[in-house]
Amino acid sequence: MSEPIQYASPPMEAPAHRKQMRSHLRHPLENLCLVVVILGSLLVWAISTYEVVSAIIDRRQPDPYAVFFLAAPVIIYFIRGQLYAGLRLSGVKISPTQYPEAHQMLLDACAHYGLPKVPDAYVVLGNGRINAAASGHGFRRFIFVYSDLFEIGGQARNPDALRFILGHEVGHIAAGHTSYWRILAISGSQWIPFVGSTLSRSQEYTADNFGYSLVPHGSAGAMSTLAAGKYLNRTVDVNALADRATTEKGFFVWVVNALASHPVLVWRSHALRDRRRPGRLLWRPKHRP
Repeated sequence: MSEPIQYASPPMEAPAHRKQMRSHLRHPLENLCLVVVILGSLLVWAISTYEVVSAIIDRRQPDPYAVFFLAAPVIIYFIRGQLYAGLRLSGVKISPTQYPEAHQMLLDACAHYGLPKVPDAYVVLGNGRINAAASGHGFRRFIFVYSDLFEIGGQARNPDALRFILGHEVGHIAAGHTSYWRILAISGSQWIPFVGSTLSRSQEYTADNFGYSLVPHGSAGAMSTLAAGKYLNRTVDVNALADRATTEKGFFVWVVNALASHPVLVWRSHALRDRRRPGRLLWRPKHRP
């Protein structure tokens, strides 16, 4: 028998709360980016369909990339299914008896965002990597955290930083970023330079907003850990990191950010410190007193 689904809050309260949180915390340009990316995907699929149909008519081999794009529904389904199965077979599941503090953080985040179901969460071997992610398969949603990043929440370290990270990942789920249909709708445009990556950065800012709404004082510890790792994070001056967002400039600085799936760290730190304005997607923040 499968494990019973855990509930973070009464299901009848969740839909209205969740809708309100989505509207308030979503990056203001995310939906616009989503529309552009979906249109780009439709263009890619139209070209791929034309190529495959033409190849059939001409009795030749179609371009393999065109076949790949048209097979996206099946490929994405199997990739997500394999990822979830791998976590279930190799990861350490966060539960009331295994890492109970982190499990309570998940419950708190889900209740805060109005999510009725608590996603499965796993700790996986990091081997020095600092990362965490959220995804889904079928009706299940799940989170995994590399062990090196998870360690920042250990005794005498920085539990609020881990709370922010988990809130960030639960935020991806609450904002709908892990939906199969959303991933499928944007899959074609991931190959168009700057288009898919800009949407991804807007989603990361949205997830940061979720994490910040849960534990504002955890954001600095999370950014310092992403910058210098789990051992040197306490030595990082996060304000100095954020200050550089307005001074680090140049063509290649712009290119690095524009091609990145996540906002560059100095911009991200600046956005978490200055809550008066949303995070910048393409142009660096301006210095304002």
